Amino acid sequence: MPDCFIYDAVRTPRGKGRASGSLATVTPVDLARITLEALVNRNDFDAEVIDDVVLGCVEPVLEQGSCIARIAALRAGYGQSVPGVQVSRFCASGLEATNIAAAKVMAGMCEVTVGGGVESMSRVPMGSSRGAWATDPQIASDLYFIPQGVSADLVATLYGFDRDDCDAYAVQSQQRAAAAWSEGRFKSSIVPVTDMNGIGVLAVDEHMRPTTTTESLAKLRAAFQVMGAQYGFDAVALQKYPQVERIEHVHTAGNSSGIVDGSAAILLGSREAGERLGLTPRARIRSFASIGSEPTIMLTGPADAAKKAMKRGGVETTDVGLWEINEAFSAVVLRFMQELDLGHDNVNVNGGAIALGHPLGATGAMILGTLLDEMERTDQELGCAALCVGAGMGTATVIERVN
Repeated sequence: MPDCFIYDAVRTPRGKGRASGSLATVTPVDLARITLEALVNRNDFDAEVIDDVVLGCVEPVLEQGSCIARIAALRAGYGQSVPGVQVSRFCASGLEATNIAAAKVMAGMCEVTVGGGVESMSRVPMGSSRGAWATDPQIASDLYFIPQGVSADLVATLYGFDRDDCDAYAVQSQQRAAAAWSEGRFKSSIVPVTDMNGIGVLAVDEHMRPTTTTESLAKLRAAFQVMGAQYGFDAVALQKYPQVERIEHVHTAGNSSGIVDGSAAILLGSREAGERLGLTPRARIRSFASIGSEPTIMLTGPADAAKKAMKRGGVETTDVGLWEINEAFSAVVLRFMQELDLGHDNVNVNGGAIALGHPLGATGAMILGTLLDEMERTDQELGCAALCVGAGMGTATVIERVN
């Protein structure tokens, strides 16, 4: 099977996902266009050689509909011969899109592909597609549907993480993200967003709150307690998990991922294609996997996905030097570390979505790029990126640096 290499990875800064956010004036198509253009401009090759563009987008409706990958590729000047497709695996969409793009190369059906993702949460809010899982009463009842925030609190309750644990992890995320920016660790991969006149719109992730402390987080109310109690979702969770006496609501706006806008793109290809184009490979896609998990608790899939990906790649947990696990909620990462027996030293060392934000369809590709940058900076050979997924799934990718 041919190898697939990562030749470049870029992302926009993350803008606050509300009307006052810096990227709220930028359409989703243009967000995606910016990173697609950057791949070609940074690497100086003809975009006509790209065989496919695969972009994750969790809410592919309204401005994000009409196959945003194809429209953004056309807007980026890729030419009419370059196709595009959008995919949704909820929060793992950007990583799943990258895995699909890599798989096409590994199958020998493509030579150069682009994977990535985009989400403008300020313009197309989460839930805009109104899928049956959450909105059809019969389906929601049969599947014991509860919102993700209540699921996160269920994870914390079931596996023993209290409010102090979750807040402490969130503070660490903020501190690490601030340090990463102050030390320029993201600089090489960030594509600043400008308007049509070339005037800067956003150059730095704007969701960070570097002055956050455990004391300030302790003042925040539990975000999902009312939802769980008054709307009956706690009762649904307890029906599915009768061993739990009650749900301890420990997640707040401060220890959950931020709502933001952004896009990311990753340039992938075979060794032969890279040589023809004069590109230097940065890493090899070692293996990847997606799994299904129990849909009510929903958020415990990353560990099993990582285990499956590592097994496919012939990798042991102790071989992995760095981990990027999407910080959908503090308890998600704490449970991942608990299950794989990991410490804090090599997990999300530059912070994560709690500090930086989680632009749904783009996040998976963003954390893969962050992982690669940090592997190069710290001279690590193997790294793994993983995300929890709505409706009970998980996706993971293992990459190996090319020295």
